[in-house]
Amino acid sequence: DARRSRHRRSSEEQNMTLTNYWWLLIWLVLVGGLLVVVVPKKPVQVLDKTEYRWSWGASLLLACPYVIWAATRVNFGDTEVYRKMFRDMPTLGKALAEYLAEHGKDQGFTVLAATLKTFIGNNDKLFFFLIAVFQMFCIVYFFRRYSTNFFLSMFMFVVSTDYLSWMFNGMRQFIAVCIILLSFELILRKKVLWAIAVILLAATFHASALMMIPLIFVIQGRAWNRKMLLFLACVGVAILLIDPFILLLDSVLAETQYSDLITNDIWKNDNGANPLRALFYSIPAILSLIGKRCIDQENSAVVNLCVNCCACTAILYLVSVFSSGIYIGRLPVYTTLQGYAVMPWLINHMFTKQSAKIIAGGLVLGFVAFFYYQMHIAWNAL
Repeated sequence: DARRSRHRRSSEEQNMTLTNYWWLLIWLVLVGGLLVVVVPKKPVQVLDKTEYRWSWGASLLLACPYVIWAATRVNFGDTEVYRKMFRDMPTLGKALAEYLAEHGKDQGFTVLAATLKTFIGNNDKLFFFLIAVFQMFCIVYFFRRYSTNFFLSMFMFVVSTDYLSWMFNGMRQFIAVCIILLSFELILRKKVLWAIAVILLAATFHASALMMIPLIFVIQGRAWNRKMLLFLACVGVAILLIDPFILLLDSVLAETQYSDLITNDIWKNDNGANPLRALFYSIPAILSLIGKRCIDQENSAVVNLCVNCCACTAILYLVSVFSSGIYIGRLPVYTTLQGYAVMPWLINHMFTKQSAKIIAGGLVLGFVAFFYYQMHIAWNAL
C-alpha cells in the first residue's frame, strides 16, 4: 500500500511537471485571450491618477499555472543545485550560524531558505512553490499596476523565455529583482532613502542588486534626458576601453566574494552575449526613441521612468556583447520588466488605432519567433 501510494504521488507530481513547453503559449492564448474579452477592468490609483486594469482574480488566474510549473520543475538550469542546497540546508538555530560562517555569499537567501525549511521540512517542491508564489505575485502586481495592457506585458515576460530563465533557473537573483520591483513606486515618488533600503535588502539575496543604487539616480527625469545620454556615452567609452575596464573591475572586486570573477574559467571562456539577443531586448528602447515626441508630450512619470529603464537594458546588453554574456548579461533583468510594462503604452500612443493593432500583432509574432529560436535552437528544449 505504501509503495502504491508513493508511486501514485510520484505520478501526480510528474503530471504537474511541464514537459511540453508549447503549453506556455497555449495557456496564454486560450485563457488570456478569453479573459481579455470577458473580464471588465477595475479602477486602480496610480500616482493619484485613476487607471483601469484587470481584476486581481483574472490576473492571478492567468498567472496560476506558471507558479505550479515553476514549483514542479525538474532538471532545468540550476534547479537541481537549488534542490540539493535546500535539502542540505540547516534549520534555524546554532547550525545555521555555523553554516552562514562557512557560506558568506548572499546570506539573505540562506536565512530565507533555512526559515522555510524550519516550517516545511525537506519538502523541496513546497520550497520552490513558495518562492514562485512570491515572484509571480510581484510580477502580477507590477504589470497590473503600471502596464496599460496586463495581458501583453505578461505575454512578453513568458514568451521572451525570461519566465524560464529566471523562475526556473536564476531563482536567487530573481528574488532580488522582484523585491526591487516592489520599490518602483518609491523610486517614482523619489523616496530615495527608502528605495535604497529596499535595494540593500535585495542585495542580501544577490549582490548584483547593488547596481540599482546608482541607476535609480540615472533613470530619474524625462525619457532620454541628459543623464541618460551621459550614461550612454560612458558606456561607449567603457566598450572602447574594455580591457582596462576589466582590469579595474578585477581590482575593485579583489577583496569581495567575487574576487575570482575575472580570472575564473567561466569568464575566460565567455565570448559575450549573442548580438541577436541584445538587439531583441533593445526593441523597447529603440521604439521609445522613435516615439520620443509622444513621450515628451505625455510627460508621464511612469512612462519616463520605464523608458529610461529600457535604455539601461539596451546599454547593459550592449556591454555584455563585448564582455560577458554570463555575468554582465544577467544584469539587465533589473530593468527589463519595466520595458514590458511600457511597451503597450508606446504602441497605443505612437500609432493610430488600426496601426497599433498591426504593430501589436507583429510584436506577438516576433516574440513567438524568438521563443522558438531560444527554445529549439539555443536550448534544444523543443
